[in-house]
Amino acid sequence: MHQRQRSPAKMASVRFMVTPTKIDDIPGLSDTSPDLSSRSSSRVRFSSRESVPETSHSEGMSDFSGVTTSAATVAGEPASDRTSNPRDVAEDVSQTSITGEQCQLLDPGRKKDIYLNNTSYEDGDEYFDKNLALFEEEMDTRPKVSSLLNRMANYTNLTQGAREHEEAENIAEGKKKPMKMPQMGTFMGVYLPCLQNIFGVILFLRLTWVVGTAGVLQAFAIVLICCCCTLLTAISMSAIATNGVVPAGGSYFMISRALGPEFGGAVGLCFYLGTTFAAAMYILGAIEIFLMYIAPEAAIFRSTDVLKESAAMLNNMRVYGSAFLVLMVLVVFVGVRYVNKFASLFLACVIVSILAIYAGAIKSSFAPPRFPVCMLGNRTLSGRHIDICAKTQELGNLTVPTRLWGLFCNSSKQLNATCDEYFAHNNVTSIPGIPGLASGIITENLWGSYLQKGEIIEKPSAHSVDVLGAMNPEYVLADITTSFTLLVGIFFPSVTGIMAGSNRSGDLKDAQKSIPIGTILAILTTSFVYLSNVVLFGACIEGVVLRDKFGDAVHGNLVVGTLSWPSPWVIVIGSFFSTCGAGLQSLTGAPRLLQAIAKDNIIPFLRVFGHSKANGEPTWALLLTAGIAELGILIASLDLVAPILSMFFLMCYLFVNLACALQTLLRTPNWRPRFRYYHWALSFVGMSICLALMFVSSWYYAIVAMVIAGMIYKYIEYQGAEKEWGDGIRGLSLSAARFALLRLEEGPPHTKNWRPQLLVLLKLDEDLHVKHPRLLTFASQLKAGKGLTIVGTVMVGNFLENYAEALAAEQTVKHLMEAERVKGFCQLVVAAKVREGISHLIQSCGLGGMKHNTVVMGWPNAWRQSEDARAWKTFIGTVRVTTAARLALLVAKNVAFYPGNAEPFAEGNIDVWWIVHDGGMLMLLPFLLKQHKVWRKCNIRIFTVAQLEDNSIQMKKDLATFLYHLRIEAEVEVVEMHDSDISAYTYERTLMMEQRSQMLRHMRLSKTERDREAQLVKDRNSMLRLTSIGSDEDEETETYQEKVQMTWTKDKYMAARGQKARTLEGMQDLLNMKPDQSNVRRMHTAVKLNEVIVNKSHEAKLVLLNMPGPPRNPAGDENYMEFLEVLTEGLERVLLVRGGWQRGHHHLFLEHPPAPTSPCHFIPLLPSCQAGGKGVCQNSVGAHLHRAQLPPLSTPTGQARGWYQRDGGIRPNRAGSQWGNPPKAGMGEISQGARHHAVPKLLCFLSLLSWCGRGGRAVGLWASYPRPLFWVQAAWLL
Repeated sequence: MHQRQRSPAKMASVRFMVTPTKIDDIPGLSDTSPDLSSRSSSRVRFSSRESVPETSHSEGMSDFSGVTTSAATVAGEPASDRTSNPRDVAEDVSQTSITGEQCQLLDPGRKKDIYLNNTSYEDGDEYFDKNLALFEEEMDTRPKVSSLLNRMANYTNLTQGAREHEEAENIAEGKKKPMKMPQMGTFMGVYLPCLQNIFGVILFLRLTWVVGTAGVLQAFAIVLICCCCTLLTAISMSAIATNGVVPAGGSYFMISRALGPEFGGAVGLCFYLGTTFAAAMYILGAIEIFLMYIAPEAAIFRSTDVLKESAAMLNNMRVYGSAFLVLMVLVVFVGVRYVNKFASLFLACVIVSILAIYAGAIKSSFAPPRFPVCMLGNRTLSGRHIDICAKTQELGNLTVPTRLWGLFCNSSKQLNATCDEYFAHNNVTSIPGIPGLASGIITENLWGSYLQKGEIIEKPSAHSVDVLGAMNPEYVLADITTSFTLLVGIFFPSVTGIMAGSNRSGDLKDAQKSIPIGTILAILTTSFVYLSNVVLFGACIEGVVLRDKFGDAVHGNLVVGTLSWPSPWVIVIGSFFSTCGAGLQSLTGAPRLLQAIAKDNIIPFLRVFGHSKANGEPTWALLLTAGIAELGILIASLDLVAPILSMFFLMCYLFVNLACALQTLLRTPNWRPRFRYYHWALSFVGMSICLALMFVSSWYYAIVAMVIAGMIYKYIEYQGAEKEWGDGIRGLSLSAARFALLRLEEGPPHTKNWRPQLLVLLKLDEDLHVKHPRLLTFASQLKAGKGLTIVGTVMVGNFLENYAEALAAEQTVKHLMEAERVKGFCQLVVAAKVREGISHLIQSCGLGGMKHNTVVMGWPNAWRQSEDARAWKTFIGTVRVTTAARLALLVAKNVAFYPGNAEPFAEGNIDVWWIVHDGGMLMLLPFLLKQHKVWRKCNIRIFTVAQLEDNSIQMKKDLATFLYHLRIEAEVEVVEMHDSDISAYTYERTLMMEQRSQMLRHMRLSKTERDREAQLVKDRNSMLRLTSIGSDEDEETETYQEKVQMTWTKDKYMAARGQKARTLEGMQDLLNMKPDQSNVRRMHTAVKLNEVIVNKSHEAKLVLLNMPGPPRNPAGDENYMEFLEVLTEGLERVLLVRGGWQRGHHHLFLEHPPAPTSPCHFIPLLPSCQAGGKGVCQNSVGAHLHRAQLPPLSTPTGQARGWYQRDGGIRPNRAGSQWGNPPKAGMGEISQGARHHAVPKLLCFLSLLSWCGRGGRAVGLWASYPRPLFWVQAAWLL
């Protein structure tokens, strides 16, 4: 293809880069790679640099993942001749998006085109592919398939620290090496490292003791259980490791990305502690080998007392262990490469030592080694201080006592001396310590012999006179009390280390193939070695020697060394070096594990340990690791450190199995492991074995480990780890949420399960900040309701144009929710009008059964001063929408004065004014508020209003009984409101209200009319034109701009003059108008109630009262606002409550009705579309008809008015004056066939559940007689 010519002269070097796309962004193809998920999303970026000489350094346009390509040259050098430095890509933080002008730097002759793509192209390619011209715009943010496949194929899973370490070493050597691709296979990369990590100090120092103490059968069971645990864990690990690209991170990465940051951090820290204590255990094992078998004379502390000898040994372990730890830390600090170079030597020591054991076992079948054991009766004697295993010896013709005689006869050399009673009655014999494979000793070693601390090791089959003798230091004693559970805890660390392959995944050529095969083969190999050694030890070595932990009976030799061939020193030297190497490996891996956890930033106080040296060495993490390992060394006992180590590794393996089982059971789309030989049941069995082993080995250590992990989990959860790794816990939450939502859809909640689900409506200012944050504070104080909280807000504009602003506003609200500790969700809607957005929120927020049933909003405080009617029309519109949706409504007035969460009241009252029954919300809200610390010390007072005909004393008793059954503690007071004449003040307030409303309607102008008015004022100073406009928001905001004519004509002047005259007449009418009587009555009610409320509750911390419903005629909206204002005057904090109908709190008080004794049944009526509604309820006993008064409803065909009929006569409802006139003639006809009989006066109260649209459709009604309650079916026809 044609190649564009570029001028190399004085041209800015522009690096053109497409950063890698997260593979998680591809639906169904997400994996568990941390590097892919941590890289930035795919965007076209550029960074300009000055031209540099060609001899400086080459800056490549293709990074380590094969992503970026060149779009310019450096000093005329072709892009294809240069390679990339990956650190340039990682450190390029000053990238900005390419603009159209900047694109011309790449090609000054290129023509601007809005459809031209800003993607990179390789040399020889056109700027955009003509075959993909349709997708030019997509290429700006999405790469081509070829680029994506190239990145994934060239993806490297080396960690950042490893990459920096290699580069630092190359720089230190003064040469630049090309990055080597991983070439290690299964054998060298996984199998052998796993062998080296699994075979450890326990095999050489404690396995013989485990076999001798537990017996061959129980020891075989211990080893088999532990090996099965690691095998099942390896199967689960293989499934997780082969589910996508395997990164270098080991078990921590697998657990954290499979179970989430909380579990990942908790188990990761436990795994880190386990690895650190493993270093302490290996160091203690190396010191034990050194002081016991290599150089016993090097001991600093010595004691001749047998009781104090163990304490001296512990002090020696502490001193030498600390010295070894410092030496190893220095080696790791100097360079990890030295540790890696000696890894092969350490591995060779392990293999040679194991081969020496098998060779010695085979040789013992025909030529057993000579290691005699001296026995006194059936008691084992230590061979360290005994030269001759006999009481006396023959020297010529003389019989002289031996050294053993002096040890048991008070150091006397006389044959007639008084000796120990047991020594005097039993013979001293010598038995072979290694009888050999053909001796049949295995039959004696099948069963265990558990000992108490200080108990003598005996041979049960040996002849002995059972007499009580003194405790002599020459006996071989048990140093600790043994049990099956203790042996499990001590042995389990010998099967750990199965994660070595996954830790080295960055060096593997094909990690998905090598890790499962290499790990499972290594476990099978080590399991065979352990199990076969259990049998060989039991078949070749004498039982008392097996139970002799430190080899005292065989002259202080390592017990397993006595069996080896050609020399015991092969085992001693090999085990010493292999143990030192394992300690170095632990001190190398543990700091990097801690650094990985710290870099994930899920535990804030560990952030300092994420820092490292220039070459990537985790210095601070290494120091902390050394400090923790020192604690293990100070314990100084291998048998006490091993169970601690077992706890942490068992917990880690438990969660690996849990992660695999969880992912398998969830069946998420991205769970597609390449390793097929797994099953959730196997993972569950492995998890159960891990949990059982934890409590079997040491139940108190298990509890401590779980408490530590639980504390870390809760700490991470409390800090709020903002990590999304696609983990299984999130998947489990999604599945559980889906299941729960589907269950909630089955029906409405029961009374006992009802709780307030809040939708909090917030208002944003011009800077996208929340105007009334105390509204969120109030919502957080209602959290005792344990319900859903949705915070909704509306932005005015176009969603496509205001998307960025919407995201910023949503983040602002979320931060405020976090600051106020509101647990819920944020929902932002971009709409053309605020009322439409609020309506959308009320209708669509929530999901399934988790939908809001209560709306919380603030009172528009400045509605009187605002000339814009939308200030209060939006409020009333929200009230109407909430009522139509059958939702409860909470309106907080003077919300700025509401207390913050840090401002608790020391005393005070919460006053509830119960005027009409709203379902019980008024009772529930103060109870919920009192659960919060702010309102906890306030008392609840409930006031209800009694009319002249009510018995106030009986009302107070009934109210107290009602609250008793509700289990709400509150003071009760009944306030009597007597009928009184309407005062002059009420008339005046009503008149002022109506005059103000009328005047504002004259003064409101649209934008076009204001422009015209400005033109009139400019041309004619004395002319004023007032135009009355509609109050609807749609009319106030016109969709087009009318052109204002600047020419003044005579006709326009005469029209303006006439308009002025009409306006003056309208103003005169305002002065002469009289208030409407219905408004006067409403104002009278508001004034009287306000007087009573202020008199009783002026000092209350919060006043809750019923909120009257909005008027059905929109013309009275402004009067409605004035009524509410008058009702709440003089009160500091007011919460207006309007209960819902179906979804209101009345569900808390209305149980399922009992079976009716005289049920009503449905009478079919012929469909008719009349002006009024017709509801018929027939009593089956007397066929008595009741026609219930129904409230007028706004329907598409007009306003429907209701009425009721009782005792055969049509009568208006008691509240008919509010609902309309009685029905006209022709509307009161009774269905044919209905009989009229006199029956007891029962009023069938009908409440409308849904209203009828066009076409005369019937809707359901429910009714309740005073006694009993029962459901009624009726029809309402339009």
